[in-house]
Amino acid sequence: MRVNGIDIRPQIEAVWRIESAKLIASLARVVRDVGLAEELAQDALVAALEKWPETGLPDKPGAWLMATAKNRAIDLFRRNERLADKTAEIGRAQARLPTDTDFDSVTDDIGDDMLSLIFTACHPVLSTPAKVALTLRVVGGLSTPEIARAFVIPEATLAQRIVRAKKTLAKAQVPFEVPGAEEIPARLASVLEVVYLIFNEGYSATAGENLIRPRLCGDALRLGRILAGLAPQHSEVHGLVALLEIQASRMAARVDASGEPVLLADQDRTRWNRLLIRRGLESLSRARGLTDDPGPYTLQAAIAACHARAVTAEDTDWRQIAELYDRLVTAVPSPVVELNRAVAVGMAHGPEAGLAIADALAATGLMNTYHLLPAVRGDLLERLGRSAEAYDAFRAAATLTENMRERRLMLDRAGRLTDRTAPTRS
Repeated sequence: MRVNGIDIRPQIEAVWRIESAKLIASLARVVRDVGLAEELAQDALVAALEKWPETGLPDKPGAWLMATAKNRAIDLFRRNERLADKTAEIGRAQARLPTDTDFDSVTDDIGDDMLSLIFTACHPVLSTPAKVALTLRVVGGLSTPEIARAFVIPEATLAQRIVRAKKTLAKAQVPFEVPGAEEIPARLASVLEVVYLIFNEGYSATAGENLIRPRLCGDALRLGRILAGLAPQHSEVHGLVALLEIQASRMAARVDASGEPVLLADQDRTRWNRLLIRRGLESLSRARGLTDDPGPYTLQAAIAACHARAVTAEDTDWRQIAELYDRLVTAVPSPVVELNRAVAVGMAHGPEAGLAIADALAATGLMNTYHLLPAVRGDLLERLGRSAEAYDAFRAAATLTENMRERRLMLDRAGRLTDRTAPTRS
């Protein structure tokens, strides 16, 4: 796939990554079906893969893709048994579709269409895994194999998930539109959750050989920034972007040269990305400026900011972090938040105080399969000098995680305690 001896596939892939969401959003506004809109967009991509190696990239590749997809839509409806009705509908709709000449002048419509596409892909009628997969596909522009590799699941499983999601939206006749003002807060929470989950899977992979998947983090950041531009008046959008920017700033320091995880206290902070930190702090400031009652993402961003501002691990204001976690666990009560609070309390007020919280969580049985609970307990027990119990906790954490890097980290921490454990272990 070469033009004048130059492989243009990377250029086509870059165009698709940039233009696909806008293309699908504009098409979905007309055909009122996200699945059909994506099929039309894919047809346009196939046409580009066939044509552009011969002609080179057009001056306005986005406009070319839009015109091609629009023509495919017209052809499709002409073949439809409801020929008259659909042809009239597409004829009336053509005026709303960007053309070769006015593609660059419809940014307001594109913004509305993009927001509608994001809300549709994250509609409550879909399961959370379906929302994540569909969002990465139609908004993020990732291919099915790319998404499957990112989440370490079979490609066939991921493909079925996306197909079911599209059918579910069509069967439920989900309208392609921005929700009404009264619906936006609840619907926006679902959208933010999807972006947050995508980032977290990239930041700390639940399975596989690698601890981090920077591509997923980058896709989540891009989605968050798009959302902040489309819904600038909502504080939690900026709070989420702030959180992701600051967390992403630590990516280079989270693993060593061989890919093994590096604990926060041991990270080389000179490797933290100061530009991302600055952007994150600016987003946090915007979020705080929009409300006197910060939501969970803004509170988490404030916690991340405490770490970002600390020049060394010893400079970390753990008391402020513990106070922020007190507020967070009130805002969104959950075992995971409570476990994070145990870590903060253990650093601010001593390991015994943190262990009391962690042990109370363990007693509920709600986190029996969550590897970070024994990992946190192991750390607190080690700091208390209870090496045998810490050894058992780290070993338990190793058996619960499906990520190979984390498993090795837990086993290494247990191994370093072997000489301090009293019982002889087989």
